[in-house]
Amino acid sequence: MHGVIVVDKPAGPTSFDVVRRVRNLGSGRKAGHTGTLDPMATGVLPVCLGDATKIASFITEGDKEYEGVVRLGAVTDTWDATGAVVETHPIDHLDPAEVERAVAAMQGEYWQTPPMYSAVKVGGKRLYELARKGEEIERRPRKVKIHEIEFRGFDPATGDVSLRVHCSKGTYVRSIAWELGEALGVGGHLASLRRLRSGPFSIGQAVPLGVLLELAKAGRSEELARFVVPMREALAELPEAVVDEERARKVAHGMLLGGRDLAASRLPRQQEGTRVRVTGPDGRLLAVAEQAPAGLRYLRVLVTPRDLAPA
Repeated sequence: MHGVIVVDKPAGPTSFDVVRRVRNLGSGRKAGHTGTLDPMATGVLPVCLGDATKIASFITEGDKEYEGVVRLGAVTDTWDATGAVVETHPIDHLDPAEVERAVAAMQGEYWQTPPMYSAVKVGGKRLYELARKGEEIERRPRKVKIHEIEFRGFDPATGDVSLRVHCSKGTYVRSIAWELGEALGVGGHLASLRRLRSGPFSIGQAVPLGVLLELAKAGRSEELARFVVPMREALAELPEAVVDEERARKVAHGMLLGGRDLAASRLPRQQEGTRVRVTGPDGRLLAVAEQAPAGLRYLRVLVTPRDLAPA
């Protein structure tokens, strides 16, 4: 089984826990997730099976979309609901209009500081490893983009702010929660989070983890296979160059696809650096490449000449 299963992750397990449970569904027992979700978070977690693990890094490049709740008035050491409260502040002076304006001001591109409890590496160690030892170090901000942040309401009784966020990869919604609390002067943390979209994958195609495990336990492999997104479709956001058998063999040998080849592939000229999926006449994903001045430069070739040899 080679492709991507879009899991609707439940709250509680880590992303690696989900991968470990799903691994046995695929051939070769190879599996990997594309973009970590915190244990408390739910929603879209694409899991690559078999040969699809070779394209995992390209899938993670896509934007993300979330819905969540920020609880104002309390700061935790993890910046989310799993941590210990380290500060509290009164919120009775806040009104919905003020909170809405603070939310709207967060839209755009800026430098975001990752939480201490995160998988970011500093000096070869994960930040969360240092945080668990009680250490806090200076973190290098990273550029992120909040394409859209929608204010969905504020409950003055609880301090809960409901949001929908469309953002670039690498954005920490926990950091957004902390920043919103700082902007309003009352502190805050992320109370709940659900991922609605990751790249081309949406919550509408996500399958609850429990359903997948039950089907596997019952040996219903055909039903499981229906949930596997083929590798070509997993990269549907990329422009496509469709090549014939002769040019497919060139791809397998790592040979450049130049002007005439690209004209035959029906791929419009792309801006330099644009990533492209290269597929064969049967729809098989052959490679991921990027547009270069002389043609397509391969980032990952997924077939060998032997794979394309006549039976």
